[in-house]
Amino acid sequence: MKATVIGAGNVGATTAVKLAEMDLFSDVYLLDILEGIPQGKALDMWESAPVEGFDTAVRGVNTYEETADSDFVVVTAGLARKPGMSRDDLLMKNMSIIRSVSEEVRKTSPQAIVIMVSNPLDVMAYLAMKVTGFPPHRVIGMAGILDTARFRSFISMKLGVSVKDIQAMVLGGHGDSMVPLPRYTTISGIPITHFLGEAELKEIVERTRNGGAEIVAFLKTGSAYYAPSSAVYQMVESMAKDWKMILPCSAYLKGEYGLKDVFIGVPVKLGRKGIEEIVEIELTEEEKSALHRSAGHVRSTVDQMKL
Repeated sequence: MKATVIGAGNVGATTAVKLAEMDLFSDVYLLDILEGIPQGKALDMWESAPVEGFDTAVRGVNTYEETADSDFVVVTAGLARKPGMSRDDLLMKNMSIIRSVSEEVRKTSPQAIVIMVSNPLDVMAYLAMKVTGFPPHRVIGMAGILDTARFRSFISMKLGVSVKDIQAMVLGGHGDSMVPLPRYTTISGIPITHFLGEAELKEIVERTRNGGAEIVAFLKTGSAYYAPSSAVYQMVESMAKDWKMILPCSAYLKGEYGLKDVFIGVPVKLGRKGIEEIVEIELTEEEKSALHRSAGHVRSTVDQMKL
């Protein structure tokens, strides 16, 4: 199998080296329009192989033809947020980039599974599906895993317990309208309400919604990349190894949860074919309303593209 990461910035480069260290692919391609950048970073990664113990060839390239017939394509290309910007502020700037990327992927890797990372994530996943013409089970947005990881991390920080023991689920759009589900959150099977009161949970939920902006405010000239690349790694690993893990990802809905023609974060089963099942969990009326509001926000942003 072969994997391609489009965009050699912080997210793309970190993702590429993680995929190489998986040691499952014959080749991992790091593609960028800037000459020298992907080549230099790929060479640096390959020189780590003797120490890390992987044999996957890491190749920096500037053309899509060199990545032909990739099994997985991870799209990280586009502009990152700056302090004060929302993910939606990137819409018009990144729309043309993702359209061009999608056209090239359609021509060179027509059987690939596409994982969208570029923001606004749910909207860019929708655009990629429309432009490539790929079936919905082969276009997936990386969102819920990252948002859930942040939710779990903040709970761990609050309670001083291992993140490994915390199970959680964050649904909805990747942005301020995301829908954390405290009702489905446990620590070693014990409901989170045993440990935290309503006010404390609300505080953690709000911090989760603003998790990306918090990092942007610290960095000032970039956005998060370690946690996003780890989320991509988990998605690719489940699909490449056909583990069929159930993970929260941005998926195209065709009636599930009462929603149609929209990408939104929901639990999905990820196997070798991509999304093998959209898992519909029981939601309260309040949770369902929050999910529908989030989907409405995604739709309104999609409408701005006038596809």
